[in-house]
Formats: sequence, structure tokens, C-alpha cells
Amino acid sequence: MKTIALLFSLIFVVTSACILNAQDTNLADGPHEQLIIRGVTLINGDGAPPRGPVDIVVEKNIIKEIKVVGYPGVDIKAENRPQLKQGGKELDASGMYLMPGFIDMHGHIGGVAQGADWEYVFKLWMAHGITTIREPSGRSIDWALDLKHRSEENSIVAPRIFAYTGFGQTTKNFNPLNDAPIGTPEEARAWVRANAKNGADGIKFFGAEPEIMAAALDENKKLGLRSACHHAQLSVARWNVLHSARAGLTSMEHWYGLPEALFNDRTVQDYPLDYNYQNEQNRFEEAGKLWKQAAEPYSEH
Repeated sequence: MKTIALLFSLIFVVTSACILNAQDTNLADGPHEQLIIRGVTLINGDGAPPRGPVDIVVEKNIIKEIKVVGYPGVDIKAENRPQLKQGGKELDASGMYLMPGFIDMHGHIGGVAQGADWEYVFKLWMAHGITTIREPSGRSIDWALDLKHRSEENSIVAPRIFAYTGFGQTTKNFNPLNDAPIGTPEEARAWVRANAKNGADGIKFFGAEPEIMAAALDENKKLGLRSACHHAQLSVARWNVLHSARAGLTSMEHWYGLPEALFNDRTVQDYPLDYNYQNEQNRFEEAGKLWKQAAEPYSEH
């Protein structure tokens, strides 16, 4: 997580652009026993209008006090402000705004194919106010969990990370079925339990046989983990968003599986004769046409 970590991932939003140099390693500061952000205008994220100036006191990663200290354009009386403790740090945020950090619910950390490693991606996110990300499977769960732990230890400049394992994924250190594919509901449940024990925050699904999806989601829900599903066309005719929701899925990705759940005169989408799933142009173009094949808006479906 970011070195100066606030309970709600509070960040500064300034009117000028901020560019982080990926090669600059001298960006970290803190954590501090006490941090006071002074004179800032607060947008708290619950629908209230901006308010300031306020002083915000943070101690050990917890917001201890949010105190209104005056009025715009009026000198602030020092005796009315929270007092800085010995060893604490204060930031003059006059003329700045402070608001909750953004949460990227589908943020792949990057990889070799993208030409960007984690350091660049993390700094880019942080510079744009993203202080928490959910990594819905990527290079490997080992890699994601290592970065998650380093973030928690404040040893890298990074957002908070929620790491999801791709369903059935194995790594050098995570291979609960000894390279056997998940072929039964019992194996699905065993894999899910192992994933929880391994420290993952959830599972990313792409689809599977209905009985396997049902078992995996049921077990995952019992363990209190979260789940995401990209309802790929390879399985969506037998398992769409409604099936997943009833089984305990906590989020769908990219809206795939939703229009298919709204079909009322078909089960399979209207594929053109030359469609090929491996052709991404085919895949994305035809996905965009799904809504016209679904039930009419405001219909009884």
C-alpha cells in the first residue's frame, strides 16, 4: 500500500498535473506515528459538497480527527488547530483538495506482453489517484501475492492490492491437484479451499461446466472469499450471469453474460458463419450486437 496510508486511502487532488518518473526511487515517505494534513478542502465522497479549510489527523493508518479550522480567506487561529505530536509530520495542503482514493475493480498489474512491469504501473495508478486495485488474475497468484505483501509492508510504492486467482490456475508454489484438471465438483471444492489457504482474496472465473461452477462458487462463498467472472462465450450458453448470481458470484466482468441472460427466443447468440472465437475482432464486434438479440427494454422478461 502507499507509504502514507490513510484508512480510506485519502489522496491529494491538485489542479496541476503530476508526473511520476518511473526511474525515480526517492518517492516514499513514512509511515508516520502521526500525520496532520492542514488547511485542505475536503470532498468526503458521500455526496456532501466540498468543505474547508479542515485539518485531518491520521495516526497509525487511522483517521483520528477531521476538524474544521476556519473559513475561506480568513486567517486560521493556531490555538484552534490539532497539535502535532513529537515525531509527527504535517503537510500544508492549503489550496488543495482531498478526497477518497479511487478503487480500480479490474486492474491488471501488467506483464511482459504489455511492455510494462509492476513499478511503472503502480506509479501510474498512484499518480492518477488510484490507491486500491483488484487484480483479477494475471501472471500468477504467487507474483500477485508477493506484491500484495510488499505493499502491506510499505516496502514498495504501490496501491493496496486484492489478489484473485484464475480458477484452475497453478504455479510452482500452488498446485493443489498435482497438475490434474478440475473435472468434478469435489475437485472444484478442493481447489477453492486450497486457494483460500494460499492467501488469495478471491477467484476469477471464465466459465466451466455448470456443476463445477456451482460447486466452486458455493465453496468460495462458504469461505467468505469474493469472486469475479468473465462469462466467456465458450461457456455462456450453459452458464450466464443469472446462474452465477444465484450460485453466489460477487461481480461480473465486462458485462459478458448479462445480455445472454436476457435472451427470450434463443440460447446461443447469432454468430455469423465466418465467426472464429480466436479472432478478437470477431469476438468484440459480435459481443456489441448482443443487446439487440436480448429482450426489449421494460419487457416482462
